[in-house]
Amino acid sequence: MKHARNNELTDRRSAAADAKAALLTAYRAAKNAAEPTHAARQAERISLVEAREARRAERERLKHEERTRLETIAAQEQAAIVAAAAAEIEARQTAKNARISRVLKDEAARKAERDRRYAARKARQA
Repeated sequence: MKHARNNELTDRRSAAADAKAALLTAYRAAKNAAEPTHAARQAERISLVEAREARRAERERLKHEERTRLETIAAQEQAAIVAAAAAEIEARQTAKNARISRVLKDEAARKAERDRRYAARKARQA
């Protein structure tokens, strides 16, 4: 069923303006009523943000310390590997030098033995 009364454009516009004004008045009243708690909520938000930032800074500091510790351990392990490699090279060189020295001594001993046999043979012939 249609509205019984005939709303003219001006009536509708004024009703809309009145409704808008009523909404604005209600909004302002609610805003003024919430004003005391607004400051408290804002302070709470700020403290939460500060706490969150402090936790983030602590996490970053711990990550940095852990990264530094791991880098130090890696550097120590690398130094140990290099030292072990140098010690192995030195041991191989020492063993090689000892083997060469033994070979030269054995060769000198064989030559001395050969010379002794030669001298003994010449002594028997003479």
